[in-house]
Amino acid sequence: MSLKDFIIPAIDIKDGKAVRLFKGDYNQITVYSDNPVDLAKDFEEKGAKHLHIVDLDGAKEGFSKNFKIVENIIKSVSILVEFGGGIRDYQTIKNLVSFGVSRIIIGSMIFEKKDEVIKAIFDFQNKIVIGIDAKDGKVAIKGWIETTEKSPLEIAKEFDNIPIWGFLYTDISRDGAMVGPNIEATEYLAKNLKHPVIASGGVSSIEDVKKLFKLKDLGVYGVVVGKAIYEGKIRLEDL
Repeated sequence: MSLKDFIIPAIDIKDGKAVRLFKGDYNQITVYSDNPVDLAKDFEEKGAKHLHIVDLDGAKEGFSKNFKIVENIIKSVSILVEFGGGIRDYQTIKNLVSFGVSRIIIGSMIFEKKDEVIKAIFDFQNKIVIGIDAKDGKVAIKGWIETTEKSPLEIAKEFDNIPIWGFLYTDISRDGAMVGPNIEATEYLAKNLKHPVIASGGVSSIEDVKKLFKLKDLGVYGVVVGKAIYEGKIRLEDL
């Protein structure tokens, strides 16, 4: 795997536009593109091998408003697309599979409808990613608005022995802040889990990516990068 292949560009969608939040705060938002489909095509042209798409409206409100955009992105690119945000029931997962989503990220639903999550994991083997969003060492849900009492590893262990694709670990305090990823927490999870871990949150430079890339043999599969690409700190076409 090359360094470029390790990077998963992020497209966060709110009100039909590609945006970034600062530390998960819906009141601190920057719009980067009015057309997420064109942005996805641009990432592919620059050599991205996969895309990370989040429906921020869905994550906050509990149902996706942007499925049509996701469907259009999948039709417009030939690379892998992983998607999360507002997925709260089995039927939604089934619909996303039928759209052609490669990996489906489940977060809040594991607390609300765990039985349906387990059914989806076995029905759509190796397609489900368990999204673990951490705030001060505890897992946060519902668009990062509510915090649970469980640690990331506690949650992950509940799913590590069944046929998921892997885990997505996000440190909310670093997301969109470009202060560097949580290397230690990512490494700790990867060392203690059988399935791959995708890192997310805080990447500010190619040096940050290289630090995570060194953990690939421990099970770190890739890193989601958003703001650092949008702000020109990382240029896919230069890698």
